[in-house]
Amino acid sequence: MSTATVFVPEIEESDILTEQEWLLKSNWPPQGKWTYDDYCRLPDDGIRYEVLDGVLYKTPVCTPMHQECVGNILAPLVFYGNKRRRGAVYGARIDVILPGLATPVEPDILFIVKERLHIVKEKFILGAPDFIAEVISPITWRRDRHKKFEIYAKAGVREYWIVNPPARTIDLFVLRENRYELIGKYGVGETARSEVLPGFEVKVDEVCPA
Repeated sequence: MSTATVFVPEIEESDILTEQEWLLKSNWPPQGKWTYDDYCRLPDDGIRYEVLDGVLYKTPVCTPMHQECVGNILAPLVFYGNKRRRGAVYGARIDVILPGLATPVEPDILFIVKERLHIVKEKFILGAPDFIAEVISPITWRRDRHKKFEIYAKAGVREYWIVNPPARTIDLFVLRENRYELIGKYGVGETARSEVLPGFEVKVDEVCPA
């Protein structure tokens, strides 16, 4: 596990819908102007869409490896949440609206502590979850490590996990003075322990099996 350092991401995007792609769609707004109402008009075509800072992003269907890693965190987190009714757990696909930043974003896994369950609305989550975990892929890693990293910090997501299945690592970030601090980079043989959710922990080997 590494010592605490402040992580400053580079901004680089390659998975934004191109200008040519959205121009082919009738009545769609230009990039940078997308709203939640525009998002709700998108077709149910098997593609996962997100709107970050008014920009539309797309993600193809998840791979079996991705889904397995998500499930390996989701299951113990559900158990943790149910124990003593500590809060609520949600997995993709659920819309999370972060006003002024994301309308919406769809984290792989999120947790909301019981004191803040008022942000759970009928059709979406309105506000920052307390905990988010994203399982990166070759297509989404820039978004997860850069754009979402920045947005989650600005929104006030208190803890952010980035899970890398091929590398078999979990990077654990905690919000300190409006910036994420890397408090641990866990690998094979190690256990990632949440700071924001006391008592929640997972073994990297079990989350990202060989």
